[in-house]
Amino acid sequence: MLDLSEQEIAALLLSLKIAAWSSVLSCPPAIIIGWVLARFQFAGKALLDGLIHLPLVLPPIVPGYLLLLLLGNNGLLGRWLNQHFGISVAFSWRGAVLASMVMAFPLMVRAVRLSVTTIDPRLENAARTLGANPLLVFFSITLPLAAPGILAGLVLGFSRSLGEFGATITFVGNIEGETRTLPLAIYTATQMPGGDDQAARLVVLSMLLALAALAGSELLSRKLHPKTAN
Repeated sequence: MLDLSEQEIAALLLSLKIAAWSSVLSCPPAIIIGWVLARFQFAGKALLDGLIHLPLVLPPIVPGYLLLLLLGNNGLLGRWLNQHFGISVAFSWRGAVLASMVMAFPLMVRAVRLSVTTIDPRLENAARTLGANPLLVFFSITLPLAAPGILAGLVLGFSRSLGEFGATITFVGNIEGETRTLPLAIYTATQMPGGDDQAARLVVLSMLLALAALAGSELLSRKLHPKTAN
């Protein structure tokens, strides 16, 4: 058993909270954008696709720095939000959620897009010829058939959020009890004299969480599609 301290438990709970919020908030737009990219051709599609996937190839510190420039307390938008609405995103757990969303969103969109691509368009066309409107076709045919991909995207997004470090520490810092998630707690432990044992515990904990998420995804996938599960 892992003998976790109060600070380590706090980092664990904060990580789960941020990952959960990040996944839930990212899911609806990821489904919509993934579906649009899979089903439609339009001017600027390649540009949109590139912008969405840009965080995957950039150093994580770059999106974090851009978020700081935009939404920091002295940022282009952050200053206005703070002055007029009293909203401060930087250096808070809400900012950590936003940083995690930026880094996890491309993985969710990609999973949804691939899943929608595998759906036979003739099924959707047949529903339309029978009088179903596009909204009904989407919710009754496309969405259920894309459920495994959506689930995979949620798991990928959740796992990516649990492991997010670069954008988070750049945008919201490393504040104990507020923004210090598991990766930041591991980093902090490695910088402390005698912190190797604490870092090792948190590393093992992070690996167990990732394995549990993948196992849960597999079980849910088997329940959704029992005939195709191996």
